[in-house]
Amino acid sequence: MRTVRCIISGRVQGVFFRASTKDHAEELDITGSARNLPQNQVEVIATGDSANIDRLIEWLHKGPAGAEVTSVSIDEIEEPRKLSDFKIY
Repeated sequence: MRTVRCIISGRVQGVFFRASTKDHAEELDITGSARNLPQNQVEVIATGDSANIDRLIEWLHKGPAGAEVTSVSIDEIEEPRKLSDFKIY
């Protein structure tokens, strides 16, 4: 199990980024959350199998159609968060 916190910058609000992230995470059996931050950023917390986390991170660099991702910062979280599903805030 691995948990990461990703901050995605660019045109990532108003383009269904959070909902698309939730859909993609659920396909990969990843739990966590996505929420908008000030400065037109999205924060994603994701917990799951390491290989699937890598797949999600790869997807976050592109995002859904309409998104223009300029950067993704990734922080590993030492203690995996045990969540039952993926939530949007």
